Amino acid sequence: MTTPMTTISSIEAMLQQLRGLSQVASGNNASQSAAPVAGGGFAGELQRSLGRINAAQERAYGQAEAFELGKPGVALNDVMIDLQKANVSFQTGVQVRNRLVAAYQEMMNMAV
Repeated sequence: MTTPMTTISSIEAMLQQLRGLSQVASGNNASQSAAPVAGGGFAGELQRSLGRINAAQERAYGQAEAFELGKPGVALNDVMIDLQKANVSFQTGVQVRNRLVAAYQEMMNMAV
């Protein structure tokens, strides 16, 4: 049976891995994020998803900045829609992370 300290350290290790993936995804540009991850599978799809979330946020904030600077061709409604899309994708990513952590905790609580 696992102790609470073992479970906490395991969860912290998993969160550290997710943070690492997030940093890797945020460091890549759009052309690099399409590159396959060694082994592919779930980890690769997770990294691509984080890259898409990051790209949506960067695009939305870039458009918001362009609107604030008064650049022509940037409409307020487009900016607001892109900001909402970025927010929804971020919230979805947070919920996926929460479900992964909950599943991991459930697996750690199973008796071996």
